[in-house]
Amino acid sequence: MKELKTLADRDKTLARIVSKSLGAIALCASALCAQAELGEPEKDELRFGFIKLTDMAPIAVAYENGYFEDEGLYVTIEAQANWKVLLDGVIDGKLDGAHMLAGQPLAATIGYGTKAHIVTPFSMDLNGNGITVSNDIWAEMKKNIPHVDGKPVHPIKADSLKPVVDSFADQGKPFKMGMVFPVSTHNYELRYWLAAGDIHPGFYAPHKGDTSGTLEAQALLSVTPPPQMPSTLEAGTIHGYCVGEPWNQQAVFKGIGVPVITDYEIWKNNPEKVFGMTKEFTEKYPNTTARVVKALIRAAKWLDENDNANRPAAVEILSRSEYVGADYDVIANSMTGTFEYEKGDKRAVPDFNVFFRYNATFPYYSDAVWYLTQMRRWGQISEPKSDDWYFDVAKSVYRPDIYEIAAKELIEEELVSPSDFPAFTTESGFRAPQKHFIDNIVYDGSKPNAYLKKFPIGLTDEVL
Repeated sequence: MKELKTLADRDKTLARIVSKSLGAIALCASALCAQAELGEPEKDELRFGFIKLTDMAPIAVAYENGYFEDEGLYVTIEAQANWKVLLDGVIDGKLDGAHMLAGQPLAATIGYGTKAHIVTPFSMDLNGNGITVSNDIWAEMKKNIPHVDGKPVHPIKADSLKPVVDSFADQGKPFKMGMVFPVSTHNYELRYWLAAGDIHPGFYAPHKGDTSGTLEAQALLSVTPPPQMPSTLEAGTIHGYCVGEPWNQQAVFKGIGVPVITDYEIWKNNPEKVFGMTKEFTEKYPNTTARVVKALIRAAKWLDENDNANRPAAVEILSRSEYVGADYDVIANSMTGTFEYEKGDKRAVPDFNVFFRYNATFPYYSDAVWYLTQMRRWGQISEPKSDDWYFDVAKSVYRPDIYEIAAKELIEEELVSPSDFPAFTTESGFRAPQKHFIDNIVYDGSKPNAYLKKFPIGLTDEVL
């Protein structure tokens, strides 16, 4: 783990900042300054947390490329044991911000699990997850999947898994799958995929003290930390899992399992991780917050620019022990635009990891609403809520206003182009209706309750 910069390095950085500031002052004095200059950071020594997954890349790149330093920020980055430890670290102030599951700030804010007002001014990426099953389960699934030229036809739907799950039930055996956290994208993606194949993943009933998520379940989902997924699968404790990279590809390299589908195939260009901070932090240190977002935007752009030309360099960074710590080849398998399913079946998936294109970094309200609908669908939100409730929660957590400040500063500094971002003057924060789901159900974030009623499996108006 790298430590805080030396005093000599810090002095160099301060000199650079002073020079940059003097230039900005001169520019404003000449009446060419289009907007007020962002002030100096109120807090310049920061500690950020992350989980060992490839989608923490914007934080690592912002650190390694000096983008945090360019903003006058001296950052220490620390891997965390699991998502709960990470969230608790942000809440109690041990961490100033962190790589988070998109559902974590929302769940904390509405009081599912730990109660705290967490916000996100930056969305870290799109896609990046997969669902892997053991070799034995795959052998049975293959019997139900059409093949062309000897290879399975993708996307592989959970319909092919249903006979296997039914067989387990007939034998009185539980069918177990792992996901990384109750409010993780992985939980909701796995549930979405299973339900689309007529496999009930179970309900939560927190108002009854039941947070297992297994009520009425045909497949039992439980939490397993990402780095432990392959070994837990190999031990036979679970029959499959949903996780981010490199832990699906690790199963292929170890020969213990087969990734059957990516989340890109479940929901094309789905939002995955966010950068989370307490609302208190963003209000107490607004300049610091905006400067953090500036650095992360630059990192995300670097990761995607020139058709992913920087990805090999990013893989080298991520493979280091202080970051993800997996073999270079394992990380590169997905980060460089391919994905290996069954051993030897490597296919082009150029958008498996997206960090900047398609406005990936913009915190859309509609992304937040989708997560809230899934919390309601599976019972984590116990009672029906009005559409306005969904909108109000989304707007209290997702903060495009902070993002806009950072983006406009970068445009002013000519480090990015206005075309890199949504049109801020007209942007509503709601994406156009999205239709690229594996079950062909269209999602319109402006109509959350109408959306929930489209699912044959899931809660709508009822209370368990």
